[in-house]
Amino acid sequence: MSNFLRIFIWILFLVGGAIAGIRLDLRWFSKTFFNPFFHVVSAVAGVVLLRLVMRISRNTGRLLARYGREGNLPRLQTNRLVTRGVYGCMRHPMHLGLLFFPLSIALIVGSPCFTLCIWPLEALLMILMIRFLEEPEAVKKFGAEYQKYRQRVPFFNFRPGCLKQLFRSRI
Repeated sequence: MSNFLRIFIWILFLVGGAIAGIRLDLRWFSKTFFNPFFHVVSAVAGVVLLRLVMRISRNTGRLLARYGREGNLPRLQTNRLVTRGVYGCMRHPMHLGLLFFPLSIALIVGSPCFTLCIWPLEALLMILMIRFLEEPEAVKKFGAEYQKYRQRVPFFNFRPGCLKQLFRSRI
């Protein structure tokens, strides 16, 4: 799948989720949606979550840029399998962080429907895309090396030591 298509899907999830969520909120949750206290609490939680998502993206992106590229490659491309740092304890740490990107937007927007109904569906779709699109691409790109890596490293890992590496302030 091309990077353009991936970015388009992300924009669709974020913008489409927000629009659909607000439309449903106006129909079903109008009292909650127009409650200023709810919006303040929701927005603060959303900003905190967005900062965590950005930290994860920055940390994992730096690892990929530092160890996943050899030679002159276009931005966002890798040609070496990264198995160090947080990639040594989970195969998709950047995707784990990005799963929460739409939720952070849903909270900032203050949409109960986006938060409770649309985001879980989007997260499920993202996990399915990782499993059925990203994983086969990695197998095709890295071959037996990725197969061995996949056997010893889980998809996601929620152990405290692994999460600590994910949120580390400097990589």
